Amino acid sequence: NTMAQLDSEVKEECLREDLKFYFMNPCEKYRARHQIPWKLGLQILKILMVTTQLVRFGLGNQLVVAFKEDNTVAFKHLFLKNYSGTDEDDYSCSIYTQGDAYESIFFAINQYHLLKNISLATLDYGENEDNRIGLKVCKQQYKRGNMLSANETLNIDSDIEIECVHLDLRTLSESSQAWKLSAFFRMEFYRLLKVEISFHLKGIDLQTIHSRELPDCYVFQNTITFDNTAHSGKIKVYFDSEANIEECKALNISGSTQKNTQYVLVFDAFVIVICLASLVLCTRSIVLALRLRKRFLDFFLEKYRRHVCDADRWEFVNGWYVLVIISDLMTIVGSILKMEIKAKNLTNYDLCSILLGTSTLFVWVGVIRYLGYFQAYNMLILTMQASLPKVLRFCACAGMIYLGYTFCGWIVLGPYHEKFENLNIVAECLFSLVNGDDMFATFAQIQQKSILVWLFSRLYLYSFISLFIYMILSLFIALITDSYDTIKKYQQNGFPETDLQEFLKECSSKEEYQKEPSAFLSCTCCLRRRGSDDQLILIN
Repeated sequence: NTMAQLDSEVKEECLREDLKFYFMNPCEKYRARHQIPWKLGLQILKILMVTTQLVRFGLGNQLVVAFKEDNTVAFKHLFLKNYSGTDEDDYSCSIYTQGDAYESIFFAINQYHLLKNISLATLDYGENEDNRIGLKVCKQQYKRGNMLSANETLNIDSDIEIECVHLDLRTLSESSQAWKLSAFFRMEFYRLLKVEISFHLKGIDLQTIHSRELPDCYVFQNTITFDNTAHSGKIKVYFDSEANIEECKALNISGSTQKNTQYVLVFDAFVIVICLASLVLCTRSIVLALRLRKRFLDFFLEKYRRHVCDADRWEFVNGWYVLVIISDLMTIVGSILKMEIKAKNLTNYDLCSILLGTSTLFVWVGVIRYLGYFQAYNMLILTMQASLPKVLRFCACAGMIYLGYTFCGWIVLGPYHEKFENLNIVAECLFSLVNGDDMFATFAQIQQKSILVWLFSRLYLYSFISLFIYMILSLFIALITDSYDTIKKYQQNGFPETDLQEFLKECSSKEEYQKEPSAFLSCTCCLRRRGSDDQLILIN
C-alpha cells in the first residue's frame, strides 16, 4: 500500500509538472527547461515572409485590375456611339429614337471591322465559342402580332423568339455593305426586346515587363446589349467585358524578366517550406495537448470520482494553434496557385487573392496571442471572449427587427427612393444610418409624389434611427462595457478558479523550474520580470 501510494503521488506530481509547463508562455518554458521557442521564432519569420509575398502579389494584381479597367473604358469609347465617358446608373448610355438605334448598332459593327486601324492597344480578333472570328448579332423579340393604331390596340404573342446572324470579316469588308439591307436588321420596335452584339478580342499586357515579369495574354469577351424590355421609349445600352487570362503562345521575351521570375518562384517555395514546418509543429502541439488532457481526465476521475467541467476540457484545445494551422493551409494552397500564375499555367487571380489575403489576416491576428500573455495587453482578448456569447444572442434578437425594417422599406419606399430599390441596397442603407452616415441625404431624396408615402417615410426613418441608435446600439455597447468591467474586476481580485487551476495550485515548489537564462536571451523579453505591475496571465 505504501509503494502504491508513493507511486500515485509521483504520478500526480509528474502530471502537475507537465500541466504547469504546458500552460507556460514561451519565455517561461525557456527559463524552466531551456526549451528554445521554435514555434515563436518560426511565426515571426512567417509573418515577414507571408507579408512580403502578399505585397508583391498585390502590386502585380493591381496591374491586372488596372489593365482590365482601362480596356473596358477604351472599348466603351470605341464601340458605343456618342459615349460621354460617364455611365448612367448601372448602364452606359441611352437611345431615344429609331434612327439612333440603327446608327448605334451599325457604328459598333463598323468599329469592330476597323479595329486594327483605329485602336491604340495591341488588339487582335479572337474566336468566339463557335471557333469563328467575327461578330455575332442576336435579337430577342415577341412573336409577330398586329399593332392597330386606329383604336390603339396592341396584339402581341408573349412567346419570345431569338434570331442570330454571324458577320465575319469578309462580309464586313464588302464595299456594298449588303448586310445592312438584310431582313434581319429591319426591326419592329414595338415587339423588340433586346439586341446583343458579342465578339471576342485578344490583347496583351506589356506593362508587366517594366516590373520584370512575364506579360499576360487576355481574351476579352465583349457584349453590347440594347435593352428595350420596358418599351418606355428609352433603350438602355449596356457594355459588358469579361477578361480571361490565357497562356501566351510563341512568347519570346529577352532580358532579365525570366531570371526575376525564377527568383520569385524560389521565394514562394521557401514560404511553402516555412508554412509546412509551422503546420507540423502546431499539429504536434495539439496532439500532445490532447494526450495530456486524457491523462488529466483519467487521473481526475480516478482520484476525485467526478468528471472535469467543460471549461477545463477546452483549455487543452489551443484555438491559436487551430488558427495558425488554417492560415498555414491557406498560405500553402495560395502560394502554389501563385507559382502557377507566375509560371502562366493558371489564371485564377481571385481564388489566389482570397487565400493569400485571408491567411495573412489570420497570421497577423495570431500575433495577439503573444501579447495576451501580459495583463496590460490581453484585456481585448478576455473582453471579446466574455462578451461574445451575449453579443451573439443580442444580435439575433436585434436582427429580427432589422430584417422587418428592411422588408418594409423595400416594399414601400422602393418605387420612390433609389436607396430602397432592392433588398441588398436597403440593408446597406439602414446599416449606414445606424452608424450615422448620410442621414440627411436619405431623408431629402424621397420623392414627394405621394403625400401618404412621404409621411410614412418620415415615420419609418425616425423610428428606425431612434430605435437602433438610442436603444439597440446603446444596449450593444453596454453588453461589451459590462464584460470589460467584469474582466477588470477579475484582474484586480482574481479570476474564479476551476478544478484545473486548483489542481495546479497544489504545486509544492513554484521555483522548481526557475533557472538562469543564457546570455543569448539576456536582452530579450524572456528575462524574469521583477517588481513589475505587468503580471503574467496564463490564457490559452
